Amino acid sequence: MHFPPLVNTYVTIETVAEHRCQDHSGNRFRGRERVAYAAPVTLNQLRAFALAHRLGTFTAVAAELDMAQPSVSELVRRLEEELDAALFVRGSRRLTLSAAGYELLPYAEQALAAADHGGAAVRALNSLRGGTATFGLLRNADYYLLSDLVRQFHDRYPDVRVRLVGQNSAETAAAVRDGDLEAGLVVLPIDDEGLAVTPLIRDEVHYISADPQRTREPIAIEDVAAASLILYDARYGWTDPTRRQLAERAQLAGVTLDPRIEVEHVESALRLAADGIGDSIACRAVVQSPRFPRGLRTTPFAPPLHDTIALIRRRDRPLSPATTELARLAQNALLSTTRSGPATPCE
Repeated sequence: MHFPPLVNTYVTIETVAEHRCQDHSGNRFRGRERVAYAAPVTLNQLRAFALAHRLGTFTAVAAELDMAQPSVSELVRRLEEELDAALFVRGSRRLTLSAAGYELLPYAEQALAAADHGGAAVRALNSLRGGTATFGLLRNADYYLLSDLVRQFHDRYPDVRVRLVGQNSAETAAAVRDGDLEAGLVVLPIDDEGLAVTPLIRDEVHYISADPQRTREPIAIEDVAAASLILYDARYGWTDPTRRQLAERAQLAGVTLDPRIEVEHVESALRLAADGIGDSIACRAVVQSPRFPRGLRTTPFAPPLHDTIALIRRRDRPLSPATTELARLAQNALLSTTRSGPATPCE
């Protein structure tokens, strides 16, 4: 079997070079100095060296590697030349390591083992027999039939580890950009610098109140600004994409949105709204879920307001096979909600 060089390791070799120089006065003279340069030590050379130590002859190494014996001898010769040291004591019937060979051997074995283990890990990942899929989910993922995502993936690929992070879209976008996550689902708009963004579905956002008078007709942003608001995603505030859309709308209308109460989760906001403490907002997937509190009424915004859910990844980095498959399952789950659920597909 032929083993191609996977990695080059560089050693520094000094040589003497003659060159023409001139001093500060412009007088020319010849000079000699030692010049350091980097020469590659390949995995093929290290493999031939390690096998020669184990098998004892270049002929046996050639048979092991399915190479010609002169080619094996040349690999070791070049390695010795680049390291400026004889690695074997020649003359006996069996190759014997020199002092330099004994020094090199553990490092050669470590390099070969690392390369072999790395190659095995990549092959396992490509065949979905190993590796880790890292993916960011929406905070409200359960409302979009994504709660079974891990179970579906694990049933198909039990040897792949899964790391799903559910957080606000602004934080998911930052995590993908920084390389902490490979990909994720987010609500737009986000800061998309360095990201590839694929819009998938649109879900309408509704205004929610326990007061039927406040939901008789579509609500304008001016009336929202005058209301007693209960908003969720308190930690992210106006960087949350849905709240960001509301803030932009309010700015264009010359009004300010100042929530009376901020909580972390949409469920908490809805319970408070059901108690008549204030009004809130939620996407249609939440409104149509069995968990939506009784007694609450909804109305659309005027003009309508939508959450656009998109798949994001780094532009400069391809997804691993595991994360590609996880993203595919997540995308299919989202698009299934457009057939019988609240969302519509993006064109």
